Amino acid sequence: MAEAKKTVLILGGSSEIARATALTFAQGRWTVRLAGRSHRELQREADDISVRTGRTLTIHQLDVLDHGSFVAFVDALPDLPDVVISVVGLLGEQPRAEIDLHHARKIMRTNYEGPALILSLFAERFAGRGHGVIVGISSVAGDRGRGSKYFYASAKAGLTAFLSGLRNRLAINSGIHVMTIKPGFVRTRMTEHTQLPPILTAAPIEVGEAVLKGLNRRRDVIYVRSLWFFVMLVIRLMPERIFKRLKL
Repeated sequence: MAEAKKTVLILGGSSEIARATALTFAQGRWTVRLAGRSHRELQREADDISVRTGRTLTIHQLDVLDHGSFVAFVDALPDLPDVVISVVGLLGEQPRAEIDLHHARKIMRTNYEGPALILSLFAERFAGRGHGVIVGISSVAGDRGRGSKYFYASAKAGLTAFLSGLRNRLAINSGIHVMTIKPGFVRTRMTEHTQLPPILTAAPIEVGEAVLKGLNRRRDVIYVRSLWFFVMLVIRLMPERIFKRLKL
């Protein structure tokens, strides 16, 4: 990709994974644009990364639940990016979602509806231009629903299926590549007091590096820690009569 056309837009830009991804791309001399709801948080991340890399980042207001604003958001960008990465996500609280339909709806809309709709819009703009890369951060949780987080898992399964279908549709002669990233456990502030298996737990920077590496290698689906592929293969192949008895 030519130096003049190395622009990446990161949606959900104030999360720890987004920050690590932005840092990785900025260190690679990309022009980085961060989009999200909180102007203050985006500015803080942009300023920190700028100091670390010497690159100037731009920030852009976006509420992924307000699909009526998507066209205006894209039209207002300084340019159509070469790569758009959705890091948008909300784990939510499974027990609360079981009794609070508003919370359940927010989990499903944040993890599936919003990202799918805005990435679809970018796909059409990229198709009109003739090139572009779309990256969605999904989850291993979407590989099979588990009782401990099935609202989140079902939404991520929807996003994974959406990205797969979009990739299939655009695979031939479109100039557009679609990539799905499945991080598994990630060490963040939210999980710092949780005991996670080190072999299956990635740092946020590993996710950012996996995205950039996958981009350069034109990968389709990436498990950030490769062991997750085999773990989830076993879980997917497990008969339902056995699986439903497990507390996962």
